[in-house]
Formats: sequence, structure tokens, C-alpha cells
Amino acid sequence: MAETELTHFNQEGRARMVDVSGKADTHRTAVATGMVYMKPETLARIQAGQIAKGDVLAVAQVAGVMGAKRTPDLIPMCHPLLLTNVDIHFKIHPAENGGPAAVQINATVKTSGQTGVEMEAVTAVSVTALTIYDMCKAIDKGISFGQIGLLSKSGGKSGTYTRPEPFPK
Repeated sequence: MAETELTHFNQEGRARMVDVSGKADTHRTAVATGMVYMKPETLARIQAGQIAKGDVLAVAQVAGVMGAKRTPDLIPMCHPLLLTNVDIHFKIHPAENGGPAAVQINATVKTSGQTGVEMEAVTAVSVTALTIYDMCKAIDKGISFGQIGLLSKSGGKSGTYTRPEPFPK
């Protein structure tokens, strides 16, 4: 099968879950990232613990872990995986030159198995971002998301991938 051939379709052209039964178990890691843009005042309140719903980043971190674990419940053709590690980190980006402030989310997901964890890492970032929005929407309905995607993956037949260029602005 060619590297660019889509594998989620059967002979009739209908969607299917890819058969990974013949693949060897390997250690697999995926790292994804995303940005949550907000008003500088919103970021200041998050950092000061002044959001009525609680500690935004702590709750979002737990939500991201839960999101990674629930990926096959959300994405129809994803395999249920035994995740061995999900780790969410944040980097704060204060507002510059009148622009928005931002919280960068990085999610690392690991497993040993027959298929990769790229979808779990991207789902973890997405659910984390949505949770930040949910907890802050009462004071900042204009929160937005961007630059969500895979940074790197390792393991499996296709080997290592590292994003070759930055995300478009």
C-alpha cells in the first residue's frame, strides 16, 4: 500500500476501522499543541485564580487527560488504546503590541501497541482548549483557538515525524 493511500475505506468505499492485528506492538509517543487566545484581562484573572468556576488550568489539564482517554468515543474510526501516559503542559504568552494574550497547550501521549496516539494527543489539546473556554466564557466570549496540530510522533512502521515548519499565523 502506498504511503499516501487512505486506509479507512473498505473495498466498497465505505468507512472502516483499519485492521492493525498484523502490526507489532511498539512504543509510541505523540506530541500535539494548540493556542487559546483571550483578552489580557482574562489571562490575568486565570493566573490570579479569580475565575468563578475554579482553577482553570488545573481543571483543563484533567479534562485534557480525560479527552485523550475518550478519543475512540468521539472519533468513530479510532481504536480504543491502553494509554500509558498523558501529560498536559501550559505556556503563558502575555499580550504583545495590543494583541491577545494566549495559553499554549502541549499534550504528550504514550502507549505501547499496534497503532499510534496522534489522535489522542490532538484530542487532548482540543478538549483542554474547550475547557478553558467553558470556564472563562462568562467574562470573555471572544476566546478563540488556533494552531492546533501534531508536533511530533514516534514509533510504528512509519517511524518518526517532526513538524517541518511552524503553524501558519
